[in-house]
Amino acid sequence: MAWNWEQPNWPDFVYESKVLEPLEQQFLLQSGEFIGACKHIGPDDQQTLKIELISDEAVKTSEIEGEILNRDSVQSSLRHQLGLGAERPGVSPAERGISEMMVDLYRHFATPLTDATLFAWHRMLLSGDRTVNVIGGYRKHADAMQVVSGPDYKRTVHFEAPPSSRMGGEMKRFNAWFNDTAPNGKKPLPALTRAGIAHLYFVCIHPFEDGNGRIGRAIAEKSLAQNLSQPSLIALAYTIERKRKDYYAALERNNKELEITAWLTTFAGTILEAQRNTIKRVDFYVAKAKFYEKFRGQFNERQDKVIARMFREGIEGFKGGLSADNYLSISQTSRATATRDLQDLVEKGALTRTGELRHTRYFLNRSAV
Repeated sequence: MAWNWEQPNWPDFVYESKVLEPLEQQFLLQSGEFIGACKHIGPDDQQTLKIELISDEAVKTSEIEGEILNRDSVQSSLRHQLGLGAERPGVSPAERGISEMMVDLYRHFATPLTDATLFAWHRMLLSGDRTVNVIGGYRKHADAMQVVSGPDYKRTVHFEAPPSSRMGGEMKRFNAWFNDTAPNGKKPLPALTRAGIAHLYFVCIHPFEDGNGRIGRAIAEKSLAQNLSQPSLIALAYTIERKRKDYYAALERNNKELEITAWLTTFAGTILEAQRNTIKRVDFYVAKAKFYEKFRGQFNERQDKVIARMFREGIEGFKGGLSADNYLSISQTSRATATRDLQDLVEKGALTRTGELRHTRYFLNRSAV
């Protein structure tokens, strides 16, 4: 079967807009909910929250591609990019590059999409890579650009992109489409519809030797931000990473035809879930701020260290809860002292306790605030 870009009507995607209308309405409703939740956070805390959300997205969009980054290093680089302090030593080119791209996306979401923008993002992402021939430009190699899996003797080709000789023309047309469908463009499209088409359209062209997935997700977020007139800050990569197989399967199901209603509903559902995840994270951050306000000055140094570590685990927390052994490992204290510390935290209402003996587990008591 031919790929979608081999169809005579490429890239004129078709879809049932009526199917997407309730999803578009839900997106706008949840966008308002996110804005409302952020109003409960002071300016300084908003800056911290912004860095946390952007860093989580930067780490997850890289993790989808099999690149594991240090979250603290990414946050340090983000703060530096935003003019909030010096970058800590030891930040890798990959960590600095994804940070630079995310900050550029955040700051310049409203600008038109151009080759220059995409080339700059590509240079940021791959500045330390020595395996890619063309960095900061579209691919030029004559070999077919394929997405494959399996061993060499039994490879499965999931997709083959247009030849490199077509990249200049394909991307000129893509950029024009993206800018024309913006809210102030010639042919504006609703938020989810535009972001979904943009992502699929871009990854089907696959214009770079490497980095297409990360840049494709950045384009989707740029699209959403333009429709909202502000950075979306949604946990898109975080949500995709949790259902990575489903995400790639959906892309594969929709790379052979130009009728993409199924893709758009799947991607819209992913964005809506990403919004809900972000709202939960904002609520978590608000609860964290209130927690520290309530218990300010009540913890010793060991307890402070453990509580901070528990909050760093995020919404999901320690898998199965914090154990006494976890406390020992984090605080580097004796078992007797750990027992007293934990009992004190429970009595103060900072932690809740479940189970008995070696099955005892502790959880942050966010309901206390």
